[in-house]
Amino acid sequence: MATYVISDIHGRYDKLNKLLQIIGLKDTDTLYILGDVLDRGKQPITTIRKLMEMPNVVCILGNHELMALPCLEFLMQEITGASVDRLDEDMIEQLQVWQWNGSQSTIEEFGQLDMAGKKAVIEFIKDFEIYAEVTAGGRKYLLVHAGLGDFSPEKKMEDYTLHELVWERVDYETQYFEDVYVVTGHTPTQLIEGNPNPGYIYRHDHHIAIDCGACFRGGRLAAICLDTGEEFYA
Repeated sequence: MATYVISDIHGRYDKLNKLLQIIGLKDTDTLYILGDVLDRGKQPITTIRKLMEMPNVVCILGNHELMALPCLEFLMQEITGASVDRLDEDMIEQLQVWQWNGSQSTIEEFGQLDMAGKKAVIEFIKDFEIYAEVTAGGRKYLLVHAGLGDFSPEKKMEDYTLHELVWERVDYETQYFEDVYVVTGHTPTQLIEGNPNPGYIYRHDHHIAIDCGACFRGGRLAAICLDTGEEFYA
C-alpha cells in the first residue's frame, strides 16, 4: 500500500497513462490528484472519465475545475435564443475567463457526451475534495492545489477561503509548518524563481511543488510517492 500524488494533468491523457505504467499503480495504492485535470490539453474529459473508473483515486479541486463547473452546467442546456437572452453579465464573464484559461478542449469533448455522461462528469467534479491531510512514510502532508493564501500559523484550514486554496500561489520562501510538508501544484516548477531544476519536482522549506508543466512544450507530468519520496516522470 503506497500513496502517490499527481497534479495539473491538463488533459494530457497520454502522459497520465504513461506515468501510471511507470508507477505500476496497484489497486491497494491511493492516488491523489491535486486538481487541474481539465483544459488546455487535448483530452481533459477522457482523463476525467478514466479517473471516475478508478476507485483508489482521490481528486482535489483545482482552479480549472472551479472555473469549469458553472460553465459546464450552463452548457448542459439547449442553446436557444431564449437561453442566450437569459445570460447575465456574471455568466458571460465566467465563460470569458474560462475561455482565456484554455477551455476549448474541455468544451469540445464535453459536447460529445450524451446527457447522462455530462451529468456524471459534473457530479464527479462536484465531489472533489478541497484539501487532504495525509500521513505516509512517518511524515505528515497537506495536499492542496495552489497553496495557502494569506497564510498565518494561527489560521485553521477551515478558515481559508476557496480562492486562497485553489488560486493563490505558494510562498516557497516561507516554511508554513514545522512538522507538515505542503504538497501543491498550480505553479509550474519552470516558473519558480531560483529553482535549480526547472521542470522537475521542487522541494524547499517543507514545500513540495509537483506541477512540472505537463501541458507546456517539453513539460513533464510528475508523480511523487509520499511513503518513499521517489519521483516519477512522463
